[in-house]
Amino acid sequence: MAGLNKHSPTPTAMTVHGQSRELDIAFSDGAVFRIPFELMRVFSPSAEVQGHSPEQAVLQTGKREVGVVALEPVGLYAVQPTFSDGHNSGIFSWDYLYFLGSQADALWADYEARLRLAGRGRDDPMPTRASGACSSQ
Repeated sequence: MAGLNKHSPTPTAMTVHGQSRELDIAFSDGAVFRIPFELMRVFSPSAEVQGHSPEQAVLQTGKREVGVVALEPVGLYAVQPTFSDGHNSGIFSWDYLYFLGSQADALWADYEARLRLAGRGRDDPMPTRASGACSSQ
């Protein structure tokens, strides 16, 4: 999902809404999505969040109020947001943004289920990690 294939829809418009904390994105196939920053942050494609295997994924909490303070282009295939909590290592390809927008309801349900299993809440602070461990910002 990280790269574009030649049949993937590409963005035709993108607007960052700071007050509502959402990214509006329209694609060449006519799809339009409004993706909450929290969803983007919780499902960041970075190794800090996803790990290098499913077992290493870090459950993100305390991201409800996260903002996007910068959105930089990455070539012609992606953007790299800097979130207000300092996280900036996720590269969001057009394919991945399309996935987030089109699967938002299922992703929210999955996230809420993982929170319940972990006995955590959306607004709980991120646990501190032992020194030497990867940051989970």
